[in-house]
Amino acid sequence: MNENARNHDDEIQDLKDELEKFKQEKERVRAIVGKIGGVPAAQTKIINIVFAVLIAAFLLVSIAGGEKLRPLMLELTIVALSVKIVFLIHLQSRVNHFQLWVMSAIEWRMNEMMKIVKSLAKNM
Repeated sequence: MNENARNHDDEIQDLKDELEKFKQEKERVRAIVGKIGGVPAAQTKIINIVFAVLIAAFLLVSIAGGEKLRPLMLELTIVALSVKIVFLIHLQSRVNHFQLWVMSAIEWRMNEMMKIVKSLAKNM
């Protein structure tokens, strides 16, 4: 009975250790993903604010400027939107590259593990 309780305590401690390792790994991955665009960085937030201010300014100048400035403001708005779309595509390509890298690393590790399993199976 006493040994059963001790085994139970050991299992609980092992599970707690595994959970702590998992949390540390999760934070490490979150930090890596944040660096490549998974979490909006300060730079991205600044770019979004500048973009919103530009669009609002173009709208106000278009309204206040009359008919002469309206086509110019429309063109500038289209250019600003195009730049924003290009920026978003760039950020998404960084995320896609990271995902490809992670998947390749997982595949490589799986292949290595399969080699080990096959060699262990041969030795049995």
